[in-house]
Amino acid sequence: MATSNVLAGARVVLPTGVVDGGRVIVDGTRIAGSAPADAPSTDLSGHWLVPGFVDMHNHGGGGASFTSGSVDEVLRGIGTHRAHGTTTLVASTVTGDMDGLAQRAGLLSELAEQGDIAGIHFEGPFISPCRKGAHSEELLRDPDPAEVRKLIDAARGRASMVTLATELPGGIDSVRLLVEHGVIAAIGHTDATYEQTVEAIDAGATVATHLFNAMPVLGHRTPGPIAALLEDERITVELINDGTHLHPASLQLAFHHAGGDRVAFITDAMDAAGFGDGRYMLGPLEVEVSEGVARLVDGGSIAGSTLTLDRAFKRAVTVDRLPVEDVVAAVSANPARLLGLYDRVGSLEPGKDADLVVLDAAFEVKGVMRRGEWLVEPPAIAPQLR
Repeated sequence: MATSNVLAGARVVLPTGVVDGGRVIVDGTRIAGSAPADAPSTDLSGHWLVPGFVDMHNHGGGGASFTSGSVDEVLRGIGTHRAHGTTTLVASTVTGDMDGLAQRAGLLSELAEQGDIAGIHFEGPFISPCRKGAHSEELLRDPDPAEVRKLIDAARGRASMVTLATELPGGIDSVRLLVEHGVIAAIGHTDATYEQTVEAIDAGATVATHLFNAMPVLGHRTPGPIAALLEDERITVELINDGTHLHPASLQLAFHHAGGDRVAFITDAMDAAGFGDGRYMLGPLEVEVSEGVARLVDGGSIAGSTLTLDRAFKRAVTVDRLPVEDVVAAVSANPARLLGLYDRVGSLEPGKDADLVVLDAAFEVKGVMRRGEWLVEPPAIAPQLR
């Protein structure tokens, strides 16, 4: 590949808005501000050009689990999501025994050091048995700060986030511990009251793990965690926009109250993402995936998703009718900021990694570039947008 390449003619989504017939210059692995006069050009007329997607909550894909798969299997799962536009991914684990999770953290931290993943998210075991979802109840435990510390130490500086039911004994102290170590404290799988949630936010929690899911419903006398998480400007709310986890009105409610700069679309994907229906294991629990919906064999609880972020993007624009700029923020800029990566990824600006996605007029992925290399190369194309 030539040192410089001009991607021209697309509708480019920048932090300042949409530019029709815009250009993005790729120089090596980075986005550049200018190009030589003889630099080759790729015509993307009729397409959208957006930043690479950033998924901060993802358990696997391509038939591979980030909680239990081998290194090769984890890399296959990462590759599956990259082909769908996710150029930056945090690998999430599910509840397991502490020694097993610490061992898994060691394996994943090596992949983070190599740049294959952006960090590790521990979802469980420090969650409420009342809101366990697809987590093994017998392995759940209260968030003892010493045990939380064991996991983040095992991650060797690569722990990005820990999801906690902060109302449990040790929850608030664990939030403070995470903040002290530069790890995001996320409130999720929780049975907290409104007041308990406010206390956790004041202690330093900054994320709502898949808002609405695995937490008490919003009540007129007992508003619970949802009201506290939506109203506080310090909180970024995760949303799983697959048409199964959320009613469209709930998605609109979240965007209306949190605003476009406080929403992060996630996949919460498990092994079946990009792979197909069938039987899978999520941690120690068996999952049946039918027509793209994952549920526990025992009890029928939703067990993660088979979502990829390109589908979340398309649904947000074509079904939910959200502005493209807000959707780009939700899949790129907002999670990148939260993870402390916005100086490198999350927007198409000079100096940042050349991570980008080409979408056609129907918002289908036609090209994916990561650090200047086409992972999915756009075909010869004709104008499609009017």
